[in-house]
Amino acid sequence: MKNIFLLLLAGLTFTACQSEEHPLPMLGNHEVDETTGDTIYHQIPDFTFIDQDSQIVTNETFAGKAYVADFFFTSCPTICPKVAQQMLRLEKRYNHEDHLMLLSHTVDVKRDTVAKLKKYQEGLGADPDKWLFVTGEKSDIYNIASDYMSLALEDPRAPGGFDHSGWLILVDKNRHIRAFANGTDAESVDQFMKDIDKLLEEEKGPEEESLGE
Repeated sequence: MKNIFLLLLAGLTFTACQSEEHPLPMLGNHEVDETTGDTIYHQIPDFTFIDQDSQIVTNETFAGKAYVADFFFTSCPTICPKVAQQMLRLEKRYNHEDHLMLLSHTVDVKRDTVAKLKKYQEGLGADPDKWLFVTGEKSDIYNIASDYMSLALEDPRAPGGFDHSGWLILVDKNRHIRAFANGTDAESVDQFMKDIDKLLEEEKGPEEESLGE
């Protein structure tokens, strides 16, 4: 786990030092295809979860779109309310941006039922078409947290019984991780929004950009 956070910090530093002309990096461990010599970039694997409206959520849900992911639980007594407020900032800013969605994974799959996730979503006033709150098998949630270079685990010593990071993770339309932000820090999220803007500009074709003008 220490190596994950070292990688993450290195990625954050690299992102912060980039000039405006350079694209966002692809974060995570890379491999080189011995046959072709091509670089194989880290990707989020296939997943299947259930959202607050009892709908199946898979990678195809985000086909052609970037999204911001995080990990939380509804009874979290520490960082989750702060992170949720920053996610609400993103939802408000990008509410009419069809190329970006938000995805929150509960780490408390036993207590955070679909009905409870729905109540949580409604309590935040979150747009259910823009921001999905998902649950699933505990092993699937915890394993994919590592793929997001994040943290999710059960820990009776932690407040609320779970240890999880407050990272916001930006994933592009090809499942590559492109940027992170500390979801408890408004200034970090300010920079993150610049990263989102840069990614959206990168991923939209000239025709889409002209239609949006």
